[in-house]
Amino acid sequence: MDYFIIIVGIILSIFLVSIISRDQFTEYFIYFFIIPFYVFYSLTSEVIGNGQSLGKKALGIKIIKLNGKEPTTSDYMMRWAFRLIDIYVSFGMVASSLISSGNKGQRLGDLIANTTVVRLRPSRTVSLHEILSIKTLMDYQPVYTNVRLLREEEMILIKQVIERFGKYKNEIHREALNRIAIATAHKLSVEEPKDKLEFLRTLLKDYVVLSR
Repeated sequence: MDYFIIIVGIILSIFLVSIISRDQFTEYFIYFFIIPFYVFYSLTSEVIGNGQSLGKKALGIKIIKLNGKEPTTSDYMMRWAFRLIDIYVSFGMVASSLISSGNKGQRLGDLIANTTVVRLRPSRTVSLHEILSIKTLMDYQPVYTNVRLLREEEMILIKQVIERFGKYKNEIHREALNRIAIATAHKLSVEEPKDKLEFLRTLLKDYVVLSR
């Protein structure tokens, strides 16, 4: 997407300049605008867009630190500097091999900057109706009766985390599941569960029964 934006921008710029100016000015324009635009587009757009170039915004993805914080300018510069190896010199083979072999979707620049690219738009949304349609036993007795303290949005998030962990059993989703289980246990003032997946599943069943 970004390459398409770059190419279209370059073509339009050269076309307009060639119409309204002399050949010598067009040559200067290429050296002092077109080439810097091509080289620094990704760095500049990601810094200005807080981790999102125009292409990333269109696709709903963003650069973040592995600890969840916003990257600094030096982090963006590190990722940008290693594009030479990741993409240009190796024709994208280094980036592709590292992203496919790792479990955090990181190319070389991400490994150095301790960053990754995440999807902001969920691939699937879950409604309250889906939560309430979970089949339960008629004689099921809720374990955590204070689950009613949780909001509808929190239960939907729990269900999404469980589903994603079931589909993508990697460290990123395991960490997300562990964190939401610990945070929820603290909010409900219950002991931190050993089996965090089962704890969240139990909360969902309890919520279903107590909400009907």
